[in-house]
Amino acid sequence: MRAVRFHGYGGVEVLRVEEVPRPVAGPGQVLVEVRAAGIQPGEVMIREGARHGRWPATFPSGQGSDLAGVVAGTGPEVRGFAVGDEVLGFTHNRASHAEFVVVDDVNLVSRPRDLSWEVAGALYVAGTTAYATVFAVDPQPGDTVVVSGAAGGVGSLAVQLARRRGATVIGLAGERDHAWLTDHGIVPVAYGAGAAERVREAAGGKVDAFIDTYGDGYVAMAVELGVRPDRINTIRDWSAAGEVGARTYGEGSAACAVVLGELARLAARGQLEVAIARTYPLDQVRDAFRDLEGRHARGKIVLRP
Repeated sequence: MRAVRFHGYGGVEVLRVEEVPRPVAGPGQVLVEVRAAGIQPGEVMIREGARHGRWPATFPSGQGSDLAGVVAGTGPEVRGFAVGDEVLGFTHNRASHAEFVVVDDVNLVSRPRDLSWEVAGALYVAGTTAYATVFAVDPQPGDTVVVSGAAGGVGSLAVQLARRRGATVIGLAGERDHAWLTDHGIVPVAYGAGAAERVREAAGGKVDAFIDTYGDGYVAMAVELGVRPDRINTIRDWSAAGEVGARTYGEGSAACAVVLGELARLAARGQLEVAIARTYPLDQVRDAFRDLEGRHARGKIVLRP
């Protein structure tokens, strides 16, 4: 089969699509023929070596967590899945950017019929991370919640989930994304110089919670806006969180099939929009990551093996 590999840390130029042996499902495992697999900012940091101390790579390394596809084989003791089933899920083995991947059966859920392959394959990391960020700040009806990076892969889901909790949500984003935010019941505010004052004006009073999906000083902005540290959550600026006592719930905090299944059902019913910015064939994985690293795409970027 073909799979994405890199043989050393570096930029997009180290990514290759190589012929590798097709994996074999062991006990409790399912072999999935991948139809779609999302890409993540965290994969960039791992590939560049920026997270070597926390998530070191062993070379040659694969990559990819999110996946959706069709069951092509099952190992012994698999429960709930059979060949031909359509599924979505995740792997912790950096392996979903490939034509086939082996996945533990507990990390899969059935694909709802009305859920597109692209959305199914992009839902796990962004969806469960957004779920965790909203859980961390616990929005209540009547609260005002600010979300930075509100049109990104995680932010675009966090604003919707916070809105479902009954909160007023202010989304920091570029002006080209303001119409999308407004259409989803979010109050758009432009980022950049003067953003804190624009947020104050939009809030018309105090800000109760702040979800930072972007980094770059937003934890400090939340403090400036008077938000209590226990109601500030960041998925990017861990050092700033440590300085002020903010929370860092994110990828891994809600990473389970139960949450993924709930998000998939919401998306299939049209109650959660998972924006797909662009899709790329596996052979264009370098272009896909160049697009991601530009940090201007609204929603998810997806590989289609």
